[in-house]
Amino acid sequence: MFGFFAAILLFLGCPREKKEDTDPQCMDAENTKISSSLASTQMNTRCGTMQVLRNHITTNPDLTSRMDTIEKQCQAFIELRKSGLFKTLDTITIPVVVHVVYNKPEENICNDQILSQITVLNQDFSKSNTDINQIPEEFSDFAADINIHFKLDSIIRVSSTREEWGINDQVKFTANGGSDVVSPEKKLNIWVCTIGGGILGYAQFPGDNLTTDGIVVSPQFFGTTGFVTDPFNKGRTTTHEVGHWLNLRHIWGDGDCSQDDMVEDTPLSDNPNFGCPTYPTIRCNSNDMTMNYMDYVDDACMHMFTKGQKDRMRAVFANDGPRASFVQNP
Repeated sequence: MFGFFAAILLFLGCPREKKEDTDPQCMDAENTKISSSLASTQMNTRCGTMQVLRNHITTNPDLTSRMDTIEKQCQAFIELRKSGLFKTLDTITIPVVVHVVYNKPEENICNDQILSQITVLNQDFSKSNTDINQIPEEFSDFAADINIHFKLDSIIRVSSTREEWGINDQVKFTANGGSDVVSPEKKLNIWVCTIGGGILGYAQFPGDNLTTDGIVVSPQFFGTTGFVTDPFNKGRTTTHEVGHWLNLRHIWGDGDCSQDDMVEDTPLSDNPNFGCPTYPTIRCNSNDMTMNYMDYVDDACMHMFTKGQKDRMRAVFANDGPRASFVQNP
């Protein structure tokens, strides 16, 4: 009998993860001692997507050939668009599952904060963002409506004992104290958790393992209200990471002037831009498109995707594309 009660006490005393469905009170980042200066000085990396890709290729070398196949399909789709086929693209609706995995109360972000992020995605992917008029005239004709709509499907809340998750995808598994992916073949999964290491967010490119498919964003950079921190408080980290999830690369191509992002209407560059650069910023003998969502500038200075980026993103939903199931089996 003593052994039975001892086991019960041991079970009750162990820290456990728990799933919840309540809407917590919205909290203000200023009241939780998260300073904007700390954010701006520690976020020079901003996005961990390319490091995640390198890690995944190391553990799964076949990923390279799958991504090569996807790239060939993407380029074929773009050529068909140029020839006049697929001239009109219907709006695609993407259901979104948000996994809130938190350790501190402020990390358990409220529903309003989550909804504010969905609003930003819908504005940015439809060219209806209020700052669209801030694009320099040189680039204004390149701005594109991607014709993608995001709809909140569900919110999963998990209390965890972990303070930081890093970029090793552990947050994507319930067995590790995180939350398992939900229907990745037809839903965009977003994990909101503290990543750490100066990373605002990261994504997984099409063609990778479905059990880890989706994007991860730290809570203070997700949405526009509640627990958000300037200068990354306009929801553009998520816009950037969803761009990766839809097969966009960083606008500078993650290399020097000879390295391209595989998009014709984005100028060559050899480095990311930070802060709010003054136009024009000249690199590689041309003006940088610093206001593109796939650069690293502050949220308030990001305003656009291009028509070429639209073609890349829409290619993943083509009949032979890696995310065709979102259209074929909605």
